[in-house]
Order: sequence, then structure tokens, then C-alpha cells
Amino acid sequence: MTNTTFVYVTYIATTPEKLWKALTSSDFTEKYFFGSKVQSDWQTGSTITYARNGEVSDYGNIIKYEPYRLLSFTWTYAGDKAIREQPSQVTFELKPMDSTVKLTLKHEYLVPADIVDQDDTFAGLNNGWPAILSNLKSLLETGNTLPAIFI
Repeated sequence: MTNTTFVYVTYIATTPEKLWKALTSSDFTEKYFFGSKVQSDWQTGSTITYARNGEVSDYGNIIKYEPYRLLSFTWTYAGDKAIREQPSQVTFELKPMDSTVKLTLKHEYLVPADIVDQDDTFAGLNNGWPAILSNLKSLLETGNTLPAIFI
């Protein structure tokens, strides 16, 4: 069976509140997420978009919104030319651990053929998410993002 879930775990020396703000505030996402600004009214069922230079690059709908604990939404890449039965699903889970927060990202393809038929899809996840989350970790822990050469 083909694995259709990408999971990435990191530990960030921050609070759940600061990490949550970084995940849901366009002022933060623009700094660590390749210049993308996140937008939503953060209600279950509402739209979520990531936009660069005013152009939407990724979009979806909020599935779960539990502040400081869990954020889950559907994910569609705006430039995706593949015909997919369903969008993929992204979930951020935050777990406080003393002065650290364990952040687990899960990016799932709900229809296995959607990832199997696209050779570069999993490679893109495998390269993109670690760079984004490493940049987020650096920003929250040091106040600076990583040099552009690394992301």
C-alpha cells in the first residue's frame, strides 16, 4: 500500500499561544512561509487562503479550529493541473511540553491515487514543509528567519 500521508514533527521553544498566532496571522506567515499571507475568519467551514503578492497560491476550507491545540483544513494548490477527486488535508497539532511545544504537521491525501499519479507531489511535500516549519521554528526561537539560501 502506498503511503499517502506526510508527517513532520518539530519541537519549538515557545508557548502554544505564540505558535498559534504564528500559524494564523498573516503578519507571521509572510515571514516564514515563502512570503505567503494566510487569510481566514477562522470558523469551521470557512475558507482559508495563502496568497503571495496578492495572488492566491493555496486554498481550502477549515475542518477543525481548536485554538492553541488543533487546526485542520483542506488544501488545494491553485496552480495544480492534476485532476484530483478530493483536496488534500493539512492538520497542525500543538502539544505543550513544559517550555516547548511539540508541533505535528500532517498532510494527507484522502484518495491514494491522487498522490500516486503525481510523482512530484510527495517530493514537493517532503521538501516544502520541512523548510517552512524550520523557518517558523527559527523565527519563534530567535526572532529571525533562516537565510533564503536554505529555504
